Amino acid sequence: MPFENPSYNLGELLEMAASGNVQLPDFQRPWKWDDERIRSLLATVTMGYPLGVMMTLETGGSGARFRPRPLTGVTLDGEVEPEQLLMDGQQRMTSLYQALKSGRPVETLDARKKKVRRWYYVHIETAISADGDREEAVLSVPVDRVVRDDFGRGVVLDLSSEERECVEGYFPLRLVFDSDATQEWMWRYATDDLRKKQWKDFIKTVLENVKQYQVPVIKLTKTTPKEAVCTVFEKVNTGGVPLNVFELLTATYAGDREYFRTNGHDFQLREHWGKVLEELSEHRVYNGQDPSERLASSDFLQAVSLLSTYHRRRPRAGGDPFVAPVASCKRRDILDLPLEDYLEWAPKVVEAFHWTARFLTVQGIFSYRDLPYRTQVVPLAAIRTMLGEATDEHDALEKITRWYWCGVLGEQYSGALESRFPRDMEQVVAWVRGGKEPESVTAATFRAARLDTLLSRNSAAYKGVYALVLRQGCYDWTHSKDVIDATIFEEQQVDIVRIFPSVWCNKNGVPAAQRDSIVNKTPLTQHTARVIASRSPAAYMRALETETGMPGNWLDDAVATHLIDAADLRVADFGTFYSKRHRELVALIEEAMGRRTIPAETAPESASDYQEGE
Repeated sequence: MPFENPSYNLGELLEMAASGNVQLPDFQRPWKWDDERIRSLLATVTMGYPLGVMMTLETGGSGARFRPRPLTGVTLDGEVEPEQLLMDGQQRMTSLYQALKSGRPVETLDARKKKVRRWYYVHIETAISADGDREEAVLSVPVDRVVRDDFGRGVVLDLSSEERECVEGYFPLRLVFDSDATQEWMWRYATDDLRKKQWKDFIKTVLENVKQYQVPVIKLTKTTPKEAVCTVFEKVNTGGVPLNVFELLTATYAGDREYFRTNGHDFQLREHWGKVLEELSEHRVYNGQDPSERLASSDFLQAVSLLSTYHRRRPRAGGDPFVAPVASCKRRDILDLPLEDYLEWAPKVVEAFHWTARFLTVQGIFSYRDLPYRTQVVPLAAIRTMLGEATDEHDALEKITRWYWCGVLGEQYSGALESRFPRDMEQVVAWVRGGKEPESVTAATFRAARLDTLLSRNSAAYKGVYALVLRQGCYDWTHSKDVIDATIFEEQQVDIVRIFPSVWCNKNGVPAAQRDSIVNKTPLTQHTARVIASRSPAAYMRALETETGMPGNWLDDAVATHLIDAADLRVADFGTFYSKRHRELVALIEEAMGRRTIPAETAPESASDYQEGE
């Protein structure tokens, strides 16, 4: 079994933490529970109520080579090799250790998130009362154990000595697991029959609950593979850092003893990735306005894994890439990625991602927002790494470009990617080196009727058609000196604009699908979009001539670079415009994919065939 379900006595578990037998994996975030949550947790334990399951990982196995650190508040004599790592339950465990075991005030936060130091007590009379509220019975006091009011001028409660604690009837929870100290405290407290009875009741209703408290634990054994550790942690973790593949690999590399012996310090994957991301962020296709619009660490790791696994396995396999890919980038492959392989391939993959960004720019893709498939950059970067500068040769670049557009317009990168990545990498490389066409090229299809259903950026093919119009060289209609390139795209704020505006379409009965289709859209600057506004094309063509001072035939030529017949705009003939541009875009797609599309009559489609908003 990869896991066990033991229950530990709370006192035993806290002692394991104190001795270093239970520690944290170093990737866990710092402990930071506030005073109120600690008081609530202590009330729960003193009532014997469940506090939830904790999860540990037995050390010594392939899934547990993490750098350990003791719980906050634990001081160890030198390095101690833990027997178990606490994967889930750090906040609860640390709170209990500091309040019940450490013998020092707990460093926490008050309601204003201000750092404070607190001792925790139980008011005996309230705790044993049938009507008492246990949450109210648990009290936290400042480090000097004096509660004040009136801006510190008045004393409300003084627990600054054991004598004062006993007089006031507040038992210090720091003594709960110290039997001798508890006994001595009891002799000072139980000075008459009433207090002796109260103490007996307190033992039954509070102290025995704490001393006999059992903590359920999911214990992952040392035989648990890394992939299972990651999966379990994702599903069970309730308060720590989400342990995705990147986090787990970060922790694994930080615990690589060979690297430490050689370099005198740990390898910090997170720090390395931060530098990589900063370097690659110079490319807008990897760096959008929103933090989520960035190249993901998983993309980078998958590319490295493809190359690492291929070069480790290829000599043994020697097979046909069309039979079974040798490379792999599944989660378990990334988790098993040796640090030495990462260090070997990462710099090459960084260079490949630079090349990939330049490649995408040539394809008319200038921003992250307009990247059809972020995922497709993974095999693209791997292909570049495999082939090196050979990708810049005309024949190779032509084949890679064709493969890329078959993936985008064939809408192949929306699922089953872990098997597609290695297959495409190996087959495209083999194709460039003289082999046969990859399956992703031979199997790619585009239905001409699909153009009528490409309504928004939710579709990769929509973004793809938009990029193809930019790639084939189009001019803006008010800034028509130069073809729209990456610089003009950014500086002049180019975006998708309806050729026949929505207001005009609605007034003239144009179906919503045709109104919103990519056929009725094209890339133009924000300035041109303002001129177009909601005007009829016939009206805005005249306005554009006035705005720019261009002769009509020059403007018509600029419009033609968008695969539009300006004559149809000048008479506001939507039907003729739409059918002509539909044919032009089909031809553009066929050129990019290197294959014929399926005619609309053969394979009709409608917007209702797709999810709303697609």
